[in-house]
Amino acid sequence: MRESSIERKLVTEAKKRGGLAAKFVSPGLDGVPDRLVLLPGARLAFVELKAPGKSMRPLQEKRARQLTALGFRVYCIDGKEQIGGVLDEIQTT
Repeated sequence: MRESSIERKLVTEAKKRGGLAAKFVSPGLDGVPDRLVLLPGARLAFVELKAPGKSMRPLQEKRARQLTALGFRVYCIDGKEQIGGVLDEIQTT
């Protein structure tokens, strides 16, 4: 399974819940998560997507820590089976 197929599934599942999984690009700030998930009720989180078994690079981990310190939730997904649980958690917290 490729990262791109996991990413497509996240986008599809977010839409099914009435939300968006917008591609997040920040020129001049490397290492930001791939997607900003926006769900009804002003629920949001950052999501980094990886191929199965892969983990975040050190700079990505640093950005995740920075965003978490600011009060945002950051998730790393490396399998389609994780998507439902992550979206559930975003919706309920």
